[in-house]
Amino acid sequence: MMYILSTGCKWHAIPKGFPARSTLFAYFDLWDYDGTLERTHHSLYIKCREAMGRGQPDGRRYRKSERERRRKREACTDPSGFDAGKKIKGKKRHILVDATCLLLHAIVHPANIQDRDGGILVLQTLFGKFPFLKKLFADGGYQGPVFRQAQKKALPSLETEIVKRSDTAVGFEIIPRWRIVERTIA
Repeated sequence: MMYILSTGCKWHAIPKGFPARSTLFAYFDLWDYDGTLERTHHSLYIKCREAMGRGQPDGRRYRKSERERRRKREACTDPSGFDAGKKIKGKKRHILVDATCLLLHAIVHPANIQDRDGGILVLQTLFGKFPFLKKLFADGGYQGPVFRQAQKKALPSLETEIVKRSDTAVGFEIIPRWRIVERTIA
């Protein structure tokens, strides 16, 4: 399981000491289907926060999309799309992380789905797993009435703050809260 998490599921790069690819994939697929991976992740998340001395989560979260660059074997099971704005073909991922850069939830979808709609997918698939969420920091791709209405419908008690780049900025600028997501992805 740690190999899959650290390499992003590169089945062709499995070390020689592991069982056959088909055996590993069968276990991974079964654990994904029956919720074992999700329960393990949640348990490790809580233990990691306790080890850091953070106790109960503080409620401040941040979510940002990033283009997915990996390609899967079968296009029919995991389709890629074309993002006309960025002029790229592939996938995007939307992640929800806490203030300590720990991953809470992730969604991967075709690139032709807008960031705003991908953010709505993330919120709609939480299914009450994180009732302690109080504040959500999101980048400018998630602003607007469509996302706001969907967010209020999915999680009415969640406050959303859009973190934008300054209009007067020229060139590179460090934007508050973005490093949290970038550290998680790294």
